[in-house]
Amino acid sequence: MAVGLRKRRRVQLMALGAVMLALATGIVGYAMRDGIEFFRSPSQLAEHPARAGERFRLGGLVAEGSVVRESDGVVRFDITDGGATQAVAFRGIPPDLFREGQGVIASGALEDGTFVASEILAKHDENYMPKEVADALKEQGLFKPEGGKPGS
Repeated sequence: MAVGLRKRRRVQLMALGAVMLALATGIVGYAMRDGIEFFRSPSQLAEHPARAGERFRLGGLVAEGSVVRESDGVVRFDITDGGATQAVAFRGIPPDLFREGQGVIASGALEDGTFVASEILAKHDENYMPKEVADALKEQGLFKPEGGKPGS
C-alpha cells in the first residue's frame, strides 16, 4: 500500500510541475507581447502590410535625395531596399551617421501610409551594416560589401 501512495504522490508532483511550467510560459509570453519588434524590409512590408498600431523595425538604405528636414523638427525620408520604398517621418535629431545611401533601421509603426519612427539606428562605422538590412539588400541585389559593387 505504501508503494501505491508514493506512486500517486509522484504523479501529483509531476502534474503540479507541468501546470506551473505552463503557467510560467504563459506569463512570460504575455509580458513580452508588446516588447518584441520584428524586422521588415520595405519589400516585405509591401507584400504583407502591417496591422494597425503594430510596432516593428523597418530597415534598408536611406534613399538618395529623400531627406527633408522640416522646421518643426520632423525629418522625413524614404527607406528603400531596391524593390520597394517606404516613407518615414521621425521627430527628433537623427544619429550623426544618418545620411542618404547609408543603412538604417527605424523602430515605429505605420500611420496613414507613413512609417512614424520613434527611434533611428544608423550603422556605426564604415564596415558595419545590421544583418537584417544586409540580408534584405542581398535579396534585392543591392548589397555593397567593403569597397565592392552591388550584388557581390
